[in-house]
Amino acid sequence: MSTRGRQAEARRNDLRLLRAAHEVFTTQGFDAPVSAIAKAAGVGMGSLYRRYRTKEELFQRLCVIAMERGMEAAEAGLAEPDPWKGLCLYVRTCVGYRAGALAPVAGTITTTEEMWRTARKATELADRLITRARETGVLRSDVTTLDISLLMEQFSHPAPGGEHPHAKERLLTIALDGLRAPGATELPGEPPGMEWYEGRWGSAP
Repeated sequence: MSTRGRQAEARRNDLRLLRAAHEVFTTQGFDAPVSAIAKAAGVGMGSLYRRYRTKEELFQRLCVIAMERGMEAAEAGLAEPDPWKGLCLYVRTCVGYRAGALAPVAGTITTTEEMWRTARKATELADRLITRARETGVLRSDVTTLDISLLMEQFSHPAPGGEHPHAKERLLTIALDGLRAPGATELPGEPPGMEWYEGRWGSAP
């Protein structure tokens, strides 16, 4: 096999590993053995360890990918001329791939410069999208970017015993309607801040 062919195969193996890891961790729990990931990906343990020496490295890479996909979703939302449709597109896209499913590993892994750098870019894009929705009067004024991030996190957890085919979509539609301005009920308490949110992951390097 040529060098180019081996590189292409390595990329395919890496993609299978990452997809399998996300599925295994978010359905079987974060203490699932890496052997389950290799099996689900259809690769040997040697292939896994050549790419990711530890489970922590795998978690770190998955977190970066989740944030990169969030950035893509926010960019797609900003490209939608209608601010409300753009916001809904962002939320539904992120919930669709369970963007917040990795939140439970916060505080259990070492955060990298790449993770913090990607997180800041993702937050900046989400802020732009949500600020646009708020300033055009379609999003209630007391909802923050972090509120929406935490909402998506809640919808990212798998339902015990399996999911009804329409349950999540019904509940997400109800939740999105609750974000619409002006809002029927005042939100209780002060909103959580980024200092609290980032503190869950530890100090930035």
